[in-house]
Amino acid sequence: MADAWDVAIVGGGHNGLVAAAYLARAGRRVVVLERRSQVGGAAATEEIAPGFRASTAADFCGLLRPEIVRDLGLAARGLGLIPVDPELVALGDDGDTLTLFRDLPRTAEGLRTHSAADAAAYPRFLKMLVQLAAVMDPLLLRTPPDLSGVGLGEQAFFLRRALRLRKLGKDAMGQALRLPPMSLHQLLREWFETDLLRATLAFGALLGSFRGPRSPGTAFGLLHGALAYVNGGSWALVRGGMGQLAAALADAARASGATIRTDAEVRRILVEDGRAVGVELASGERVPARAVASNADPQRTFLRLVDPAELEPSFVSAIRAYRATGVLTKMNLALDALPRFAPAADGRPPVHTRLAPSLDYVERAYDDAKYGRASDEPVLDVILPTLEDSGLAPPGKHVMGVLVQYTPYGLRRGDWDKAREKLGEKVLDRLEEAFPGLRPSIVGREILTPPDLEARFGLTGGHVYHGEMSLDQQFLLRPVPGWGRYRTPIDGLWLCGSGAHPGGGVTGAPGYNAAREILRS
Repeated sequence: MADAWDVAIVGGGHNGLVAAAYLARAGRRVVVLERRSQVGGAAATEEIAPGFRASTAADFCGLLRPEIVRDLGLAARGLGLIPVDPELVALGDDGDTLTLFRDLPRTAEGLRTHSAADAAAYPRFLKMLVQLAAVMDPLLLRTPPDLSGVGLGEQAFFLRRALRLRKLGKDAMGQALRLPPMSLHQLLREWFETDLLRATLAFGALLGSFRGPRSPGTAFGLLHGALAYVNGGSWALVRGGMGQLAAALADAARASGATIRTDAEVRRILVEDGRAVGVELASGERVPARAVASNADPQRTFLRLVDPAELEPSFVSAIRAYRATGVLTKMNLALDALPRFAPAADGRPPVHTRLAPSLDYVERAYDDAKYGRASDEPVLDVILPTLEDSGLAPPGKHVMGVLVQYTPYGLRRGDWDKAREKLGEKVLDRLEEAFPGLRPSIVGREILTPPDLEARFGLTGGHVYHGEMSLDQQFLLRPVPGWGRYRTPIDGLWLCGSGAHPGGGVTGAPGYNAAREILRS
């Protein structure tokens, strides 16, 4: 293998690019192989109508690791983050609104019109979440322990985590033990009496998940969202759309010596005598490598790119049982005018609007999906990035992104080719209630259902996180028990995408961690 690459990375999503940059910085010969004509995976900016560009899948960048931004000099490479304030305006069925600002006292003052008790509880609730998330935060850049032999360094690390939690006091320790297995319905009803606030917080924790507010373990999702605030950050837009993040990461990887090839679809991972020795492209070209890192999701990696005969039947069964059924649809709209927001006195819309009026509303939407139906009344997250980033559209015109949940990957009756436009009309009917007169301003429309997300971005099941972010599929259990340390049963084959610890979201952490483990090997 004299002419082999040191590492071939399957997929140029953001985690694959992070891994490539760190491996190349360490002197390894790295090639990234991306099947699309542009890198970034779901972190993409694409034209949806002439002159209109949108973040076609992911919209917000709140969880990107600051260590990666600093190490790779992403700000100097064109990454500009735009914090959104107010962070969110929630809209109830009766036209009532609830606004969450970055400034806690301002949020509490607004909540006082709904409930004095909630105004007092919300700052304490958010403080509790951020404290627990801060204890959890160092785990994200750490390889899960090897349970066959936990070393002294790992023991010391977890002891420090426990001591930090203990310093927070008895109440915090109690919350740390109670919160992860609880349902959102139970936890939020304990803290708040305003149902619009409960539903707003619940849906933020459920976004992209095939679970409802009453599902056990869903409260853990609140900690994942709170990580955005641990390092002084917040939820933010990327100037120029999410594709600018991918462009900055690709620039960092190339500057370190990595080679990036687009329009280079990997058809299979080559295995000889139980070891990965490279990949074969759809064109038939073979790319030899001493190691292969897959940024594809676990099921695509082990059930399609690797011959299952190379794996133990028990491992294949575990991968088949890995839950990765998507329920999120993304609608992108090109608008020739700024939409009017009905609840606002001046009609000006916020950047981020959420239509999740009550916990029962969210639960009913989930109930539809459980039985193979798109929700009759879906929950919507609406983003108007052009209010802060006007360069995405022609002057005076706008782009709107709508996250639609719950829309199951597999429909019990019919298929998405027939149901797609029906869903689009249903969503527009709902949007018209908040943004009257929206329909006539639409000059371009794109609807990406879970099968569409799978086809465009290679997400098995259309799951935006490469698999459910539930407690039984997290940390050393991700993707399956026994294989949570980026290594796989095939020597020289590694996972570096969101199907590995710490999971999905635009963090870069899986690629960062996998690169470190590959270098150690």
